[in-house]
Amino acid sequence: MSSLVLPAQVAPIEMPAVDWAATAPLWIVFAGACVSVLLEAFLPRHQRWPVQVVLTGLTLVAALVALAGYALGSPAAVLTFGTALSVDAPSLFLWGTLIVLAIPSLLLIADRSVEPGGVFVASAAERAAVRAGGGPATPAGGEHVDRSYGAPDETPTMQTEPFPFVLFALGGMMAFVAANDLLTMFIALEVLSLPLYLMCGLARRRRLLSQESAVKYFLLGAFGSAFFLYGIALLYGYAGSVRLPAISQAAAGTLASDTLLFAGLALLLVGLLFKGSVAPFHTWTPDVYQGAPTPVTAFMAACTKVAAFGAIARVLYVGFGSTVWEWRGVLWVVAVVSMVVGAVLGLTQTDVKRMIAYSSIAHAGFILLGAMALTPQGTSGLLFYLLAYGFTTVAVFGIISLVRTGDGEASDLAAWAGLAKRSPLVAGIMTFLLLALAGIPLTSGFTAKFAVFSAASADGMVPLVVIALVASAVAAFFYLRIVVLMYFSEPAEDGPAVVVPGAFTTVAITLGTLATLVLGILPTPVLEWAASGAFSG
Repeated sequence: MSSLVLPAQVAPIEMPAVDWAATAPLWIVFAGACVSVLLEAFLPRHQRWPVQVVLTGLTLVAALVALAGYALGSPAAVLTFGTALSVDAPSLFLWGTLIVLAIPSLLLIADRSVEPGGVFVASAAERAAVRAGGGPATPAGGEHVDRSYGAPDETPTMQTEPFPFVLFALGGMMAFVAANDLLTMFIALEVLSLPLYLMCGLARRRRLLSQESAVKYFLLGAFGSAFFLYGIALLYGYAGSVRLPAISQAAAGTLASDTLLFAGLALLLVGLLFKGSVAPFHTWTPDVYQGAPTPVTAFMAACTKVAAFGAIARVLYVGFGSTVWEWRGVLWVVAVVSMVVGAVLGLTQTDVKRMIAYSSIAHAGFILLGAMALTPQGTSGLLFYLLAYGFTTVAVFGIISLVRTGDGEASDLAAWAGLAKRSPLVAGIMTFLLLALAGIPLTSGFTAKFAVFSAASADGMVPLVVIALVASAVAAFFYLRIVVLMYFSEPAEDGPAVVVPGAFTTVAITLGTLATLVLGILPTPVLEWAASGAFSG
């Protein structure tokens, strides 16, 4: 009879240490998202919109207050949730950037005045009612098609699912930029991506175009995530760890072949560059920007780029700083391709949202210069650029949502002809924002480009800066083309028309425009905060 072998005593599982004060903004956002989901499940539909707007707004304000309270104490960098998150100075700056950019984005999403019921109407499709006479005839001479919704005095019901989606995506972005290991970064990538895929397909009045953009974004995003995950596997095989500091230590001191290291980094960067709309991994960007609801496009264009480049900078600084000379040459080529593709193909666009998409691709190349300059000046320029570009972009898409023709948003550039004669204020604000994207002095765009280009030049990337300056000059042409259309062309009889915005859209555009002006005139305090610390792990 065999003797009974008792198992050895199992050591108790120790919970990882959590610094609740440092991570308060993150868990406030996720807690608000969970409560928002419960409200979607239990509140009657007619009560959801006001409650969700108040809850989401209070969540963002509470997260911002918690962040300010912690950051003003000049805290040291801490590792929390075990070592999964690194709350350092760049993390705090990026968290603040994401939250303040989410506020005007939320206002655009919640607005119900620009379109009856907002862009997220609950009806399954646009209903075309036939009205005899009373309007211009169709080319065949038949009845006028009235593209109104419901009864004359009825406001369509708005879907409120975008509110928890915004909070979940924002929480994923915040975890993404602070992740200290690649597995946490991958989970955060999926948390931020899945809500965006869904939000892109929620425009019911342009249902087919919106759903097409969502499918393209989802399929290409799945490929990007697969590359990212495969890169994690290769790096784990090389270093025996997915923690960024451990990978850096292995790269600096191991005798193992570097094949796994650089193959893993290449695949990892494919996933990250895809999220940042960096060419040649940009193919989703024009279609998704064009097809998604304009408020969602504003949220993606501003916040997703902050999250992507925050993660790229953390990976390069913390995980691969010791191998900078091996990967910098490849990223030089990527930056040049992105700047050239964005600037040149932007010249050929006839749709204003696609034009801004190619503008974002060119700007991604400029931002990449700051990510490659592993210096305090490079970190400062990168963080400032992300903040400045985000505010300008949100305001631009807010303006785009106001300019309309008989068929909806005036997406065709030709429809913007003569806008200054119809609405000088809207044309003037749009001109100022376009000049900021072009990098004209006294705007945040000029200060941001100067900071990034100076950092890159000081770090030995002078040829790349020269190419960036040429690309900036080329890109300025398609910004000025819109200005010329607005001021030096005669408006058509049927457009453009400008919708009088409600309070939400007005506040969003005002915030973006004022931030673009203030950051161009008084950038020093923000630049100093951006330079207050380095990425750590």
